[in-house]
Amino acid sequence: MNAVIAVFALLFVLFIALGAYATVKVVGAAKRRVDHTITQARRTVEDHTLRAKSFAQPGAVGELAELRLKLRTSMRATQDALHAGAAEDESLKESLGLFQRLSAHGHELDGELRRLESEPDRSTLAERLPGLRERTERIVQAADSLRWAARDRARRFADDDLDTLSAQIDVETGALRHWQTTEPSSSGSSAAESATTGSSAPPPWPEAPTAGSGATTEQTWPDTPRAEEPTRPAINPPGPRPTFPWEKKPRPESTT
Repeated sequence: MNAVIAVFALLFVLFIALGAYATVKVVGAAKRRVDHTITQARRTVEDHTLRAKSFAQPGAVGELAELRLKLRTSMRATQDALHAGAAEDESLKESLGLFQRLSAHGHELDGELRRLESEPDRSTLAERLPGLRERTERIVQAADSLRWAARDRARRFADDDLDTLSAQIDVETGALRHWQTTEPSSSGSSAAESATTGSSAPPPWPEAPTAGSGATTEQTWPDTPRAEEPTRPAINPPGPRPTFPWEKKPRPESTT
């Protein structure tokens, strides 16, 4: 009895532990989903703010906002493209490592541009803009190169797979239409048969007689060789007539 109680107690503890683990996993997944949603919303709001600043505030502040928006857009697009491609192509793992290093420079530049937006000294800000613009162009160009290389690689694989698939489909359609490949041989055999039977073709039909000619009106067939048959008499020769006892003997006729 004690053993049964111990087993039930152990099962109860296991169920409690599994329930707690499942609850922690569900809560963690929900928290990550909420964090991701909040991050996306914050990013969208910040992008719209930067776009508004680039149009509404002329001068160095507007240009800084434009540089930040360009940098963030390029880095985000490259990150999405590499992560999506790495799930199917293992060779993009090295590209992801390079992008992580480039992303560190991008975050550093984005933080510097964000701090300079509140810089009161406009003259110093205008002096530093060419260097900031050059750094932004270099990072954006590197990110674009990685992104387009990954896309070209994926498109190349898709084209190769499409070429292979098209070749296989051509072979399959040829196999399904096998009668088209056997028609020449069958027509050739029928032509050969007609050629062999042409030597023993039937005789032509006789021509119709012309009106007013003195020839007979009957159509005549061309002479065709016939197989010789053994001749036999038209009428069988008479055999000896049987005589019966009641018949009288014939008297010789008188000569007188």
